[in-house]
Amino acid sequence: MTTTVFLEIQLRADATTEEAESAIRETLAQTGAFPGNESLEVLVDDADPTRMVVRETWATTADHDAYVAWRATPEGAAVLGTVLAAPPVTRTFARTVAL
Repeated sequence: MTTTVFLEIQLRADATTEEAESAIRETLAQTGAFPGNESLEVLVDDADPTRMVVRETWATTADHDAYVAWRATPEGAAVLGTVLAAPPVTRTFARTVAL
């Protein structure tokens, strides 16, 4: 079952645009290459460009869980953390309502 993940991030106010975008691109290149990742999109808050939501689509919840476990290892540590003002908030959605 496909899983959608929203990763809400707040960038440091003192992070330059170049520094932030470089960290985001590097981190999401790794995420996109991880087995089971189907798509990524970065949404920037119109009212506050230091707030973003990364929308991720995963083939299965198990694929996302494996990715999260990998990110918790030294090999999976992301450079994105260097530009964040606070820990990211992750919201995971696997169940849907048929319309």
